Amino acid sequence: MPVTSANGIDIAYDDRGNRHDPAILLIMGLATQMIAWPEPFCDGLAARGFRVVRFDNRDVGLSTKFEAAAPIDLGAVLQRVMAGEKINPPYDLTDMAADTVGLMDRLGIEKAHVVGASMGGMIAQIVAAKYSNRVRSLVSIMSSSGDPGLPQATPEAMNGDHASAS
Repeated sequence: MPVTSANGIDIAYDDRGNRHDPAILLIMGLATQMIAWPEPFCDGLAARGFRVVRFDNRDVGLSTKFEAAAPIDLGAVLQRVMAGEKINPPYDLTDMAADTVGLMDRLGIEKAHVVGASMGGMIAQIVAAKYSNRVRSLVSIMSSSGDPGLPQATPEAMNGDHASAS
């Protein structure tokens, strides 16, 4: 996979399709590599006339790792956030949104259809909000805005039990 420097870090990415076609940027979720976007899915989008770019977020896969930062106990962090306590992470989703736009800059993508899954959907929402002139459309899959005041997902949704949710 190629790697480029953007927003002060190295970002590993995959770029397929014609570079002059409308771009679709695929952002994966927490601790998940770009390869979680299936090859047939990416190839199918490219075959339909899109330039498809997927990438490893910082601290994932082949992108820059922040090993000097202390290990994060995700459960403890989530409990603190839900309790309204302040946390001081080494970076946040806004930084990751800037990484996304930095990658777009490096690849010469003026505007893209931005698609994010889970935490990638949160990143995609920030890209759409802060860099709206760079976004053709937004698709947020299995995601939320992260607002702690929002209701939690139903047990059926959490378990993927679609039959009992209807």
